[in-house]
Amino acid sequence: MVPRSQSWFCPCSCITGSSDSEQEYHQQQPDISRPPPHSQDNGHEMVRPHDGGRKYMNGVYYPSWLVYKGKTPATLDIDNITHVFYAFIGVKEDGSLRWIDEHADVVKDVDGEKGALAALAKLKRNHPRLKTIVSIGGGTASKEFPALAANSHARETFAKQAREFCDRHELDGIDIDWEHPKNAEQGRDYVKLLKACRRAFPEPNYLITTALPVGQYILRHIDLDAVSRIIDYLNLMAYDFTGSWTKVCGNHAQLRSPGTRLQSTHPELQACATDGVDYILSRGFPSRKIVLGIPAYARYFPRAEGPGCSTEKAGEMDYCDIPDEWVREAVVDEAAVAAWYVDANGDKGYLTFDVPRTVHLKARFAMQRGLGGLFYWTGTGDKGEGLSLVAAGRRGLESS
Repeated sequence: MVPRSQSWFCPCSCITGSSDSEQEYHQQQPDISRPPPHSQDNGHEMVRPHDGGRKYMNGVYYPSWLVYKGKTPATLDIDNITHVFYAFIGVKEDGSLRWIDEHADVVKDVDGEKGALAALAKLKRNHPRLKTIVSIGGGTASKEFPALAANSHARETFAKQAREFCDRHELDGIDIDWEHPKNAEQGRDYVKLLKACRRAFPEPNYLITTALPVGQYILRHIDLDAVSRIIDYLNLMAYDFTGSWTKVCGNHAQLRSPGTRLQSTHPELQACATDGVDYILSRGFPSRKIVLGIPAYARYFPRAEGPGCSTEKAGEMDYCDIPDEWVREAVVDEAAVAAWYVDANGDKGYLTFDVPRTVHLKARFAMQRGLGGLFYWTGTGDKGEGLSLVAAGRRGLESS
């Protein structure tokens, strides 16, 4: 959620009926030997040449519901983006796909096309090196995954319908955003689901990615070595470390844990991206397939004046909605690689968010550790000009 989600409705003219009727119809099984109707570039390491030709992902999630706010695919900062993850499409327990918001996906007029999916396909045609991926699941559309993944027939149905969906909408692959396998049995079924998808999405013409959190409480249930042999990228959701669910507030997307006395008192504040990366690497996962997540949104705590304070009435706001001066005046902790601002005269209190400097440092970390790059939840939450997080990430990934 991936990343954060909202409450929406239901996907695809290649799978299921409308969210109103819930009436399905089955499509012809895709010809797996047939290449997709778009570029056959591998795309596994996509971006701009650097360090002897090495390339990186600088990808963004695109939430389809933002078409209602005028943030269409055409508004994305395409010059700084390599991959777009279209969020979200839902599933049913029998493996069939379902719309979350059919009107936004295929009905509403968007960038001169019918629906955001067609608008994204148009963007790809105009920028052939762009890789587009449909993200399936998300925070409010994952509850069907356990039953789906536990059933072999449902897994095959899912893989076939997802392939047909991608071919129909000119997409390069799928992102499995099951939030999250909760025990060892679900972890095993998760790997089986990925294997079924790989059979339906042959390399190198299609990409398979998955989104997972940094916490070992989830990762320990998954055979990460097996996963690494199936997928192209693991999108590591390195954010939401604190919020209304934690006892006290702190940096919600820190790269490292600074190990202060406060963190000793409140262990939940020790969560950091580096621990997640190190754990995944320790399980035999290749570094080049790990992509580090950047939040293009802040978490705020109205009753707080800094880390360790109350999380009462905590909320979130998109980075693009944060006043520019707050971004410029934010305190940057270069040891933790985190930033914050205190709205002393307003109603937001303590805000924790990334700024261009922290994103640049995270990009440098990704390079030093040999990671596959960065992704952002979301591309539509970014600012323009000199305060862009996506542009800062690209510069950091390309710097020598």
